[in-house]
Amino acid sequence: MASHAAALLAISLLILWTSPAQGGANDAEDCCLSVTQHPIPGNIVEAFRYLYARDGCRLSAVVFITKRGRQLCAPQDQPWVNRIIQRLQKNSAKRKRQSS
Repeated sequence: MASHAAALLAISLLILWTSPAQGGANDAEDCCLSVTQHPIPGNIVEAFRYLYARDGCRLSAVVFITKRGRQLCAPQDQPWVNRIIQRLQKNSAKRKRQSS
C-alpha cells in the first residue's frame, strides 16, 4: 500500500513539474497582485517593464525597478506612470546618442 501511495505521489509531482506555467511568458511570481495608486518618485526609478493580463497575469501593470532593485507595480492608465516612462525613454535615447 505504501509503494502505491509513493508511486502516485511521484507521478503527481512529475505532472506538476513538467506542466507549463499558465501564463506563458509570465510565471505567477512575475505578476503583480496589486498596484499602488500613490505616485512613485521618478528619481528612484531606473527601468520599467510591462505586464499584461493576456500573458497570464491577473491584472495588467507597469513594473518600475528602482535604483535599489525593488520592483514596484503601478497602474498603466495613470498620468504619473506615463510621465516616468517618458522620462526613462528620453534618458535612454539620450544615452544611445551619446554613445554613438
